[in-house]
Amino acid sequence: MAHIELGNDAPGIRGLMQYRPETGRVLNELAEVLLRDENSLPRGERELIASYVSTLNQCRFCSASHKAFAAAQLPGGAEFVAHACSDLDTAPISDKLRALLNIAGHVQQIGTAVTEKDVAVAREAGATDIEIHDTVLIAAAFCMYNRYVDGLGTYAPDDPAAYEQMAQVIVSNGYAPRPEPTT
Repeated sequence: MAHIELGNDAPGIRGLMQYRPETGRVLNELAEVLLRDENSLPRGERELIASYVSTLNQCRFCSASHKAFAAAQLPGGAEFVAHACSDLDTAPISDKLRALLNIAGHVQQIGTAVTEKDVAVAREAGATDIEIHDTVLIAAAFCMYNRYVDGLGTYAPDDPAAYEQMAQVIVSNGYAPRPEPTT
């Protein structure tokens, strides 16, 4: 049970967004831009960054949900994502993704932990400035999301199937689906 009365039974951030839809809309729009909009980093890799930071922050709901979202969009699925989140050094990922996750891990600690060397390593591995920018912003945003979810003591389901169901919805519909343009 959450620390405050939310007036709904939705788990994690979903319950908080239903409680305050005016802030939930903005947070969903940010997630949509960072994790789903057109980008040279595949959606699954951006979800992996979110799940990696959430794992480091020990946020049960965000870690489990974004692991499921990443697994649904990456070859190797849940086992691949779990390996990347638990052991970055031995995970079977590209040097570019490893460098970006390293940057994300530093942001999770404190922004000033990211060094010019970290950025140079990412660039040498093929990361663009926009990918480095978005990695830092995803990591920073998920520190905020994680603290929001855990700071209000929201409910996190124990059943992995609940997260797999959420993944189907997010992968199909996104965080903040945009209306179809009218002609």
